[in-house]
Amino acid sequence: MKSVKLGANSFSYDDAGEGDVILLLSGWCQDHRLFKFLAPELAKTHRVIRLDWRGHGDHRDHDGDFITGDQASDVIAFLDHMKIEQAVPLSTSHGGWANVETADRMGKARIPRVVVIDWIQTTPRADFLRQIDDLQDRTNWENGRGDLFNYWIGETQNQDIIHHVNNEMASYSFEMWARSGREIAIAYRKWGNPMQRMAAFKELRPITHIYSQPFEPEYAQAQLDFAAKNSWYRPNKLPGKTHFPTLEQPKVVADTIRAFLQ
Repeated sequence: MKSVKLGANSFSYDDAGEGDVILLLSGWCQDHRLFKFLAPELAKTHRVIRLDWRGHGDHRDHDGDFITGDQASDVIAFLDHMKIEQAVPLSTSHGGWANVETADRMGKARIPRVVVIDWIQTTPRADFLRQIDDLQDRTNWENGRGDLFNYWIGETQNQDIIHHVNNEMASYSFEMWARSGREIAIAYRKWGNPMQRMAAFKELRPITHIYSQPFEPEYAQAQLDFAAKNSWYRPNKLPGKTHFPTLEQPKVVADTIRAFLQ
């Protein structure tokens, strides 16, 4: 990975392929390794950049606490530094909050489309909010994280996914997990859900949600109902079994993204 200094913080990134830019952004307590299979698939047809969040990836040190808005500012600073005039940001899980904040700030001319992957689109149930509140409790955070890990992995035997969760994600500190819980809770309590957040864009543009979990039919139906009233929103349900389609079925995800961008 390469390094770039933006303000007081260093960020890890890499850059491969040619063509229109796709910017890959992970969720909280994840990093570029989540895209180890997806990035080369997409790089066959696009310029693909993997950028790690502040305090993530190869540079875990950072200058104190930060919020979702700071993550969006970091992405904008990175794109400006790289002199990238237009890009499609792709985020996973709750990295979506900073992704859509970035897109809303930068406008449709620079961010013409947005891709979000496996991000809870509906207003979450009380048990989910309890789990992310648990992440902020130093005496109980590992239990809250464990509940999420178990659901995300499900019954898969995919060793890349198991390693990603139990080794890569588990390597992040209580402080980062607590920050993630705080920022996710703030976002849902402010906006209700991501669909409502995206509907509040100053400039609407095509957005696709590519996902496998949750599996309940009513979850898929809620997105289809929203899409019927908002033609810019395009849900894509995949037949995967986990929270990690970029590791579970990278070619299917890449093909879905290419079809959306065309």
